[in-house]
Amino acid sequence: MSTIRPSRAKITPPQFIILAAIGALAVALSIKPGLTADAPFGPANPFYAPSTLPFQAPPFDKIKDGDYQPAIEAGMAEQRKEMQDIANNPAAPAFENTIVAMEKTGRLLDRVMGAFNGVTSANLNPDLQKVKDIEAPKLAAHQDAIFLDAKLFARVAAIYKQRLSLKLDPESLRLVEFDYKKFVHSGANLSASDKAKLKKLNEEESTLTTAFESKLLAAAKAAAYVTSDKKALAGLSDAQIAAAMQAAKERKLSGYVIPLQNTTQQPDLATLSNRSTRQAIFENSWNRAEHGGPNDTRDTIARLAQLRAEKAKLLGFPNYAAWKLEDQMAKNPDAALKFVNALVPGAAAKAISEAKDIQAVIDAQHGGFQLQPWDWEFYSQQVRKQKYDLDEAQIKPYLELNNVVQNGLFYAAGQLYGLTFKERHDIPVYHPDVRVFEVFDSNGKSLALWYGDYFKRDNKNGGAWMDEFVDPSKLLGIQPVVYNVFNFPKPVQGQPTLLSFDDVTAMFHEFGHALHGIFADTKYPSLEGVNVPRDFVEFPSQFNEHWATYPAVFNNYAKHYKTGAPMPAELAAKIKKAETFNQGYMFTELLAAAELDMQWHTLPPGAPLQNPDPFGTEALQKAQIALSYVPPRYRSSYFLHIWGNDYSAGYYAYLWSEMLDDNAFQWFEDHGGLTRANGDRFRQMVLSRGNTEDLAKMYAAWLGKEPSIEPMLKYRGLAPASK
Repeated sequence: MSTIRPSRAKITPPQFIILAAIGALAVALSIKPGLTADAPFGPANPFYAPSTLPFQAPPFDKIKDGDYQPAIEAGMAEQRKEMQDIANNPAAPAFENTIVAMEKTGRLLDRVMGAFNGVTSANLNPDLQKVKDIEAPKLAAHQDAIFLDAKLFARVAAIYKQRLSLKLDPESLRLVEFDYKKFVHSGANLSASDKAKLKKLNEEESTLTTAFESKLLAAAKAAAYVTSDKKALAGLSDAQIAAAMQAAKERKLSGYVIPLQNTTQQPDLATLSNRSTRQAIFENSWNRAEHGGPNDTRDTIARLAQLRAEKAKLLGFPNYAAWKLEDQMAKNPDAALKFVNALVPGAAAKAISEAKDIQAVIDAQHGGFQLQPWDWEFYSQQVRKQKYDLDEAQIKPYLELNNVVQNGLFYAAGQLYGLTFKERHDIPVYHPDVRVFEVFDSNGKSLALWYGDYFKRDNKNGGAWMDEFVDPSKLLGIQPVVYNVFNFPKPVQGQPTLLSFDDVTAMFHEFGHALHGIFADTKYPSLEGVNVPRDFVEFPSQFNEHWATYPAVFNNYAKHYKTGAPMPAELAAKIKKAETFNQGYMFTELLAAAELDMQWHTLPPGAPLQNPDPFGTEALQKAQIALSYVPPRYRSSYFLHIWGNDYSAGYYAYLWSEMLDDNAFQWFEDHGGLTRANGDRFRQMVLSRGNTEDLAKMYAAWLGKEPSIEPMLKYRGLAPASK
């Protein structure tokens, strides 16, 4: 499951916003020299002026850890002054001197935060963690300093009231409405005393969010499975065992280490034949953040849920989800829950049926035990082999990382949109593993830079995501610099990186986000590319997953890493036939996580602090999706999406977007599939438009009708194809 990071869209950033009282920022920071808030900021700082690199890419070869904090502080001060100048402008409020002027603010802050967020998510170190901890509440305060500024809001409101008489083009009119609603949504209409309360709640939320992320990163590292017994790893390939040995060496340990992935289930459980090892790895994952001590997240998330409910009450909403979904496609939690709940019976029934098949295999082998979560992946592979004669070990040699990138991701983008890619070795990166490609349009015009960071590191957040180092804007004359981050186990030197088909799907998913950013063709930064509601932003990425199995694309990248021979047609047909295998389990774990998220965020104001463990159990029981052998994709205590990545009350978005993406792919299938005409139409009407139109209307205009649930059920194998 992916995570797309919040973009630095001018006045809408949730995590890097500016503080009004800059002078108070430099008190008692107690961090090492070179990282102090009062460090000088001037021309020697690499963020002082726009980067001279192509696309204004971050000059990572010149950036030192000590450069970030002074630049952040200076960026906050600069943008706050810019906003105050707009608020205090003696001229009457006008679109250009207020709305457009706000779009042009914060260039320094954007530069530094683009790099800082990328590095602290994917290559964190203790010094940068200190900066992150110190700056988080200050950055959060900028959202209040801007959105709670009465004089600034008065100007925005004045323009909003006369918007229909201003003869604005559609995108400019959309921006006026977007800004006004964002101010109101953020509390601009509150009384002075309530604004003061909101500022305190926002500051505490930011501090707790940063603390959660720090604790979780440390907890995941500490919960890696460690053993000195090679027999415990029976079932792993020689390459996997070598990687585990290398991981141990990197931690200066003897033996073997299997690091944890972001999700509850762990990939190696599919092949490990030692049941006690599987149980140990699963329990390490399940309990990673619940051991007590400094890395236990339960008290942090309990307070986060409580203060979010308090914030919702202050803003006039019955719960946090109601406030959060106000500007999303679903509009309210009732609509989101109605949609999710309708999917539960079919998914749970299929998961129960799959469990019976697995238990039958266990019994036939005289296992003498009932199916447990750590058994599912191992025995489901045997069921798959029985039903489809398909073995993961047969598949991986045909899914080599570089081949998937060049002949899968890039090839599909070329066929659909006419894109070509050229690797750049002259663009500095934040880690040696990162690769950079320049993206060219069909007419040869240079469009963007794309960075790929593929391998797991202990100082990298779990999961996979997309973000932007540089946000594109025709107003500002800048083009996109986007990146994808993954967490594939790094092979020992000289060995290929062989992927599972789930890994390949994840790559197509994240690259779909990247394309959404690359194709951004909007004037205003606030409305660009991926700056769309959560329940729409996952649509382009999930849609792009479909091309991973599309025959013309699949046959182009699924080739043996040694011989270059294409995957045998018989094996490829088995993969296609098995597409809906295990979908009951996968759909149920996703639905369980969505239900868990929504129940946390529909807690009423005044509710006491919750104990995350019984709360999670009761939440799944209430949703009638509590299956002992299908745990939620994320447990509350390590649910990074909702406590740290701005998917709070929004995890349902993956399902909502899946409905959109399956309808979209059905449209492609009905109109000739993988063609430039189809791709160009999709790019022109959807991918390039960002948030410049009402998204439901935009989507329906492209599709030719309203979306329905039937294509999603079809592709999940939960219902026959609609007629």
